[in-house]
Order: sequence, then structure tokens, then C-alpha cells
Amino acid sequence: MKEIYKHLASSAATDQEALMRLKEIIAILRKECPWDKVQTHKTLTTGMIEEAYEVVEAINNEDMDNLEEELGDVMLQVVFHANLAEEEGIFQLKSLINRECEKMIRRHPHVFLEERANNSTKTIDNVLEKWENIKASEKAGQTQTRILSSVPLALPALTRAAKVQKKAAEVGFDWDDVSCAMDKVKEETSELIEAYNDKHEESKVMEELGDLLFSVVNVARFLKVNPEEALRFTTDKFIRRFSYVEEQGLACGKSMEEMTLEEMDKLWDKAKELEKIDDK
Repeated sequence: MKEIYKHLASSAATDQEALMRLKEIIAILRKECPWDKVQTHKTLTTGMIEEAYEVVEAINNEDMDNLEEELGDVMLQVVFHANLAEEEGIFQLKSLINRECEKMIRRHPHVFLEERANNSTKTIDNVLEKWENIKASEKAGQTQTRILSSVPLALPALTRAAKVQKKAAEVGFDWDDVSCAMDKVKEETSELIEAYNDKHEESKVMEELGDLLFSVVNVARFLKVNPEEALRFTTDKFIRRFSYVEEQGLACGKSMEEMTLEEMDKLWDKAKELEKIDDK
């Protein structure tokens, strides 16, 4: 390592020193690395999303070693954005951390403020209700007035749909119960089939498909199921079964391309049977 950077070679002894070590490394990269020099808040957005998903994957895999690494990658993104903002004279790492600390204190009065004396009577539902009330009061003084405008555009589509529906429901714009939401799924399914059979243009079919997906998310909300997690679960299940079909085919000397659909279906059913046995 270059003499000038030797102090960065050793692991930090404290949390504060470790954060400052990362901050200094990023500042150096911004000056000396051709790739890092040209990055902006916008060019880093894909990386931020990918790193967040990799954190979730590590958690789902219960891989704590990988979780440590992926959380570090997310922290890198945060510090990088803070560095860019500091260069532009907008805000600093310390100000964003202080802002978050102040928000946490403000939104947890049952812990940090005078309400602590009654903390023993608090339930999770009480705390969540208080959290939402405080958020609402914070936004009340802002110029933003549209109820759904606070839902980020960059969220995954299923998550964004769920958040939009939740906010609409909070002001009374909602179905009476889950059966009404399920009926809407049936209605949208029929409209999608009709659009397809009538050979409507692609945009109309896409619209009807979107309506169907939105309706399914509504059902998930009523059933208190996270639609992202539900779809991820099913996608993983599909991959497991597909991989079984592929492996069994190769064991018989056939690639997927060489197998008939009937052969693949039989192996698929076998994979389903094995899963049921494993669940017992």
C-alpha cells in the first residue's frame, strides 16, 4: 500500500473509527478512481436497490456471514451518497445521522420522553399507532398535500401497490372485506381474458393485466400477506421444482431441450410429491 494510505490498512478499533475509515476511503476514491469520480446520486440508485435485496437474501438464507458483508455494502452506498452531498454543499454524513437520531427519538416518545413512565402499558399496536400519528403530524406542516404522493416511485411494483392501497384505506377508500377484494380479482381476470380474446392492442392487455395484479395485491393486504414475500416464495418454489426436473433429466441422459413436455410434467409432479413428504 502507498505510504500515504498505510493508516487505512489496519482494522479500526471502535465503531466511530470504522465509520471514519470508510468515509476517508470513499473520499480518496472520489479523487483518484476513474469510476468513482464520475458517479452521481442517480447512477448509484441501481446499486442501492441491488444491495438492499442482497441483504434480504442473506437474511432469508440465514447466512450471517453474508449478512455482515451485504450490510457493509449498504453502508458503503449511504456513505458514498453522503460524500457526494458534502461535495455539493448540500448535507454531511453527520447531519444525516443526526437527523435520523432525532427522528427516532421524536417517534419513540414512549422510550425517550415523558411517556416512558407508562411504557409498561404499551403494546406493539399502540406503538405503531403512535408512530403513524407522529409521522402524520410531521407531514402536516409540509407543503405536500396529496395523500399518495409520499409513496416512492422507485419501490418494487408490488410493494408500491401495497403501500398505495394501505394509504387509501387509511382515509376510508377501501373494500368492506376480503370477499369484495376477491370478487374484484375474478372481475379483472374476466376482463383480461376478454381483452386477449378480442385481440385488443398490447397496451389494453397490459392495462388489464396490471388491474389484475393490483387486485391480487389488495387481497394480500386484507390477508396480511406481504405480496413481495409471497411471490418470492413461489418463485423459489418454481426454481426448486424446475431444477429437480433438470437434474433428473440429466441423470437419464436427457437435457431439458430433449425431453417431451409429458416427461417434464411427470418429473414436476414427482418434485411436488417429494416436497409434501419433506413437509411432514
